[in-house]
Amino acid sequence: MNLTSTANLVTAVGTSGAGESVKSIAICDTQPVTAEGIRNLLSGAPDLKFLTALESLTQAAEVVRKQRPHVLILDKGFGIQALLDWLIEIQAGEGAPLRTGMVVWGVSVTEAEALRFLQAGARGILRKSAPVQAVVACLRSVAAGRSWMEDSVFRDSTRSDRYPRTELTAREQQVLELVEQGFKNKEIAGELGIRPGTVKIHLKHIFEKTGVRGRYGLALNGLRDRGLVSMPA
Repeated sequence: MNLTSTANLVTAVGTSGAGESVKSIAICDTQPVTAEGIRNLLSGAPDLKFLTALESLTQAAEVVRKQRPHVLILDKGFGIQALLDWLIEIQAGEGAPLRTGMVVWGVSVTEAEALRFLQAGARGILRKSAPVQAVVACLRSVAAGRSWMEDSVFRDSTRSDRYPRTELTAREQQVLELVEQGFKNKEIAGELGIRPGTVKIHLKHIFEKTGVRGRYGLALNGLRDRGLVSMPA
């Protein structure tokens, strides 16, 4: 995403939040120039204000606890496991429930990575190449307490109009619930006392009956059904 020439584009999308309370946005990124791009972008959105730019997750934790921005953008470039650990730790901290909504973005984000971030507590998922309008929409949604994901991240996992859980057998329902929790096939087999090959057969039947493509699609739908995430319109 080219953020250096976004003023005109943002002006077109920045008025929808006018009149509402201004939401503060912080960014923790490995590249300072990216933070400047976000600062310039927000100058065209009257309902969003740039709070600060951070260069480490340690600094980010301090800002979240003391300044409590509405949204914190986190760079996937810090490392997937480092971000996952940080998200879990910051939400388990002392004090009032965390106000800050976390948005993870990166040059590329796979379905598996996105789901892990969501399960760790992130509320927004973006690619750095996302259109300006998508970035602003994401920040507004997360600042308002909602979730937002760029649909292209889950382009192969869209929910079918049919999702008849009632057609699943009791065992298939058990497998589905464990998939939605992020369990891998070997872990599901161990949990249910069956073979990994049997798990694969159950998954094949689940895909056929639900019309959902792939285990990540199942996990995403599970998060949706629990009200933890929603896809942008």
